[in-house]
Amino acid sequence: MRDLFVAAVIFGVLPMVLRRPQFGIYLWCWISYMNPHRLAYGFAMNFPWAYTIALATFAGLFFSKEPKRILWTRETILILVLLGWAAVTSMNAFFPTLAWAGWVKFFKILLMTFVTIIVINNREKLNGVIWMIALSLGFFGVKGGIFTIMKGGVHRVQGPDGTFIAGNNEMALALVMTVPLIAYLRLQEKRHWLKLGLTAAMMLTAIAAIGSQSRGALVGMLAMGFFLWIKSRNKFMTALMIIVSVGVIGSIMPQEWFDRMNTTQEYKQDDSALGRINAWHTAFNVAKSRITGGGIEMFRPSVFQQYAPEPGRVHDVHSVYFEMMGEHGFIGFGLFMTIMALTWLKGSSILQRTKRVPELKWAGDLSSMVQVSMIGYATCGAFLGLSYFDLIWHLVAIMVILNHLVEQQIAKPVAQTETSMPTKMANPVPRRFGYKL
Repeated sequence: MRDLFVAAVIFGVLPMVLRRPQFGIYLWCWISYMNPHRLAYGFAMNFPWAYTIALATFAGLFFSKEPKRILWTRETILILVLLGWAAVTSMNAFFPTLAWAGWVKFFKILLMTFVTIIVINNREKLNGVIWMIALSLGFFGVKGGIFTIMKGGVHRVQGPDGTFIAGNNEMALALVMTVPLIAYLRLQEKRHWLKLGLTAAMMLTAIAAIGSQSRGALVGMLAMGFFLWIKSRNKFMTALMIIVSVGVIGSIMPQEWFDRMNTTQEYKQDDSALGRINAWHTAFNVAKSRITGGGIEMFRPSVFQQYAPEPGRVHDVHSVYFEMMGEHGFIGFGLFMTIMALTWLKGSSILQRTKRVPELKWAGDLSSMVQVSMIGYATCGAFLGLSYFDLIWHLVAIMVILNHLVEQQIAKPVAQTETSMPTKMANPVPRRFGYKL
């Protein structure tokens, strides 16, 4: 039944994609983040859904009469530079076959990121993207939150096999990043029942992130929760939700969870933590020795033998920063960090420009929540290797689109004023009875 459901939804929506390519982006978000086909048991599991959706979306771009425009900004240009640099590092990689396979995946993600920027050109479409991301990852948040409460936090919350969010650590990062997006939708919602539902979804998603038993999730939740409160319009309600969530987590999580979280303070006695630190040293040493780094998928025993302080301690890098540094050298790392910094600054600029414009309050809310989501990524990502995760690149695209919409809205009154100004009359009306008629 699951296979038939996935097929019915996708093939049912595909004809709409040809006329309205934004539906292709919505489907892409659903397939990329929720991975419903990986929850099935039959033919849907291995069917090339993403490829099918991408082809339909490109056809929609060609046939649709809607306006299409690529936004060339500092962020989008640097993304292309990073992709090009990743091609160079793949040519010089330790393991070229693995590196090129990873580059192709990265290329596909960034290609659909650029298609998103082209297709999503108004507030309604942009909100549609936010809704699809929030619903797709929120599904695991609500489900995982209920599971954590019912099982007393004994079992880990994980994602579907064969996806970016398969592991508990990866799922934790995705859920931490999702909470602020749900918060944005809650701020915009007028229907009381749906607002309550989104409030519950936020809290359950936060509980699910903790239920992953990822130590990185705890650090990410603390940082994300603080910034969520700082940037929230209603600080009292946000504080109340945080307190209730913390209370629930404290009452249901077993002692084993508290013991595991306490190991963050005793990392010198934790084999996993020491393995990560060894991998970070390896990444730095590779970047220092090779301008192009080691290429995607470089963290393998032979590389550790040559570059690691402890050659026998082979461990996945588990850090977006050292992953970029090791695989693409200091140049790739610098490009990645610059893109993230410029995206953050763009959000701050949007906040400044929309602060006193009531009709753009939604844009200020969205830029704030995207920044909070980026905080979640930056903190969780320090302990997780998800540099190529779709969501962070989609957040960059969302900020670029949002900035363009804000610029359009702010420029609109000026344009209207200029066109409505009366032109100088060729034959002025004569003055009569002491005043001008």
